[in-house]
Amino acid sequence: MANLVYKRVSADQQSTARQDLVLVEAGIEDPIVFEEDPGTSSRLHPLQRPKFRELLTYARPGDTVHISEMFRLVRGNQHILDVLEVLHRDQLALRIHDGAFSAMDLTARHPRTGELLSTVKFMVQTLAAAGELQRDLQRELTYDGLRAAEAKGAKGGRRPAVAAAQTADVRTAYLEGRSIAALARDHGVSRGAIRTAVADLLPDHTDSEEGPPVLELPVTLDMPGKVADYLRTTELEPAERAALDQGVTVRRGQGYTLRVSAVPAVHRQLLARCQPLDGGQGLPAVPAQRKARREYENRVSALAP
Repeated sequence: MANLVYKRVSADQQSTARQDLVLVEAGIEDPIVFEEDPGTSSRLHPLQRPKFRELLTYARPGDTVHISEMFRLVRGNQHILDVLEVLHRDQLALRIHDGAFSAMDLTARHPRTGELLSTVKFMVQTLAAAGELQRDLQRELTYDGLRAAEAKGAKGGRRPAVAAAQTADVRTAYLEGRSIAALARDHGVSRGAIRTAVADLLPDHTDSEEGPPVLELPVTLDMPGKVADYLRTTELEPAERAALDQGVTVRRGQGYTLRVSAVPAVHRQLLARCQPLDGGQGLPAVPAQRKARREYENRVSALAP
């Protein structure tokens, strides 16, 4: 019996690093990996995606399909039910290793009728509807924030990388003492792009010959809603945006917190992004926003370095 791993990302700029971590921690023996081309939309029915169809063609009765989270495979109720029907028909098991569905046996059937148990069907539909609602609400908030930022003259989207012809100038200016923030403004790119161009010159750079880097594990922290609202309108790197988009909203009175799972480095980057909430740079500080940022800062500061 084979272990068939399915992976997918929704945008070209995203990576499967988080999925890889979850699947490695699951200890899957001799996995056979089927990975969709980058940017394969979740709106495309799973049974129409090239790599998932290839997986089903390859599979044999008794094999197990492994995915990190349910939304990597399906979107909405009907997708889930369609996939479960095909897996049952082909006598394949399904293992989800993270998220709400990881605690459920989605293949449970009635011993006499062979139909999907009504309780399983109800839970699948409820959780899928809640997840879809959460993603839609987050998307609406993001769009509203971007429109508000554009109305103030801000330009959304990710800035380009440093052009090859400018890399030498950037590195020379950095060695002469020019800051990363100033270089980013000068060349119209993100700070991350400048860091990439001068990566081997940074003080904390270590040569690869010293050994592989220590793998950081994701940590779940509650981010105050006011911080999350601000970050949704801010330019973020792909890993930061993915962590924010995949956060789980927890309602608290009239507000909410966003339960974000990410490696400590990403939490620290997100904390740095919301520094303007403390005031400065010609912007007034709003007490509620400043308090929310300080709460998040306390939680991030408690993480091991």
